[in-house]
Amino acid sequence: MLDKNTLFAVSLFPYLGFLWFLTKSGQTPRLALIGFYVLLIFVAVTIPAGIYARQVYGQELANVDWLHGSAELFLTVSNIFVVLGFRQAVMELRQAKSGDRGQDGEKKP
Repeated sequence: MLDKNTLFAVSLFPYLGFLWFLTKSGQTPRLALIGFYVLLIFVAVTIPAGIYARQVYGQELANVDWLHGSAELFLTVSNIFVVLGFRQAVMELRQAKSGDRGQDGEKKP
C-alpha cells in the first residue's frame, strides 16, 4: 500500500493532465480555470509547510494550526475562484437564453 506522501505526489500527474485538457478545450470559464491553477499553489505551499511542521514542531502539518490554516487558505481561494467562475458562466448563459426570447416568451428567429 502507498503511503500518503507518495500518493499525494503521484496524484499530481493526473491533475496536470486534467489542467492540460481544461486549458486546451477553451470551454472552461477563465476565472474557474485560474482557480484550478491556484490549487497548484496550494500543493506547492503545503509540501514545504509539512516539512517545516515536521522539523520544527515534530508534528504533522494538520496538528500545527497556524501553519495548516495558512496553507489551507490557498485551497479556499482556489475553491472560491472555481465557484465564481462557473457561477459567472451560468449567469451569462441564462442571460443569453433570456435574450433569445421575445416579450411573449416565444423564441426569436
